[in-house]
Amino acid sequence: MGRPRQFDEGKVLEAAAEIFWTKGYNATSTRDLAECTGLTPASMYNAFTDKRGLFMRALGQYLERMLRERIVRLEMLPSPGSAIVGFFDEIVDRSLKDLQHRGCMLVNSALEVTPEDYGFQLFVASQTVTIEKFFYGRIVEGQRVGEIPADQPVDDLARMLLSIVMGLRVLARVRPDPKLLNGLVGPAMAMLNLAWPPRKKPRARSREKTGAKVK
Repeated sequence: MGRPRQFDEGKVLEAAAEIFWTKGYNATSTRDLAECTGLTPASMYNAFTDKRGLFMRALGQYLERMLRERIVRLEMLPSPGSAIVGFFDEIVDRSLKDLQHRGCMLVNSALEVTPEDYGFQLFVASQTVTIEKFFYGRIVEGQRVGEIPADQPVDDLARMLLSIVMGLRVLARVRPDPKLLNGLVGPAMAMLNLAWPPRKKPRARSREKTGAKVK
């Protein structure tokens, strides 16, 4: 009977994702991983087989929390157009707020993919398909309800939006300029007859500022 693990796997994967996200897969060393996770190399490899195994698990958890959560949440919106706009709005907002300019861990991984690691290439490719399918579904629904013009093939529009996501994330690493990022998204949203940038809901003023008594 194997000994139970003496660490929180979720926290280890989160810590590993942070260092992989910041430095990239190739530049992250075993020492980096040991320092950020608190695990010895022996414990790390016993739990995750090797650096690649740890990376794949860390990337998987990142995608579950960052990408799939967003897609599920936005697909619940009654307006398919708002779901598409919301997707880009969150990406631009996160990109501009990230002071380290790390971009997206998935897109960064795509830039490091090599033909020698076909399994890794296949995994990253499947995640881009997930994004494309999200756009495809929202465009189909948007055309059905009349929010989005039906004069362009859905496949082409979904792939165009995917390409903008990838390009936006790369540019955010080297040119995190609000005008640039918003300008990249704007023409695509105009083609879909969707407003960009989205209108932000005004924040409610605090009671202290309005002079109301705080109970």
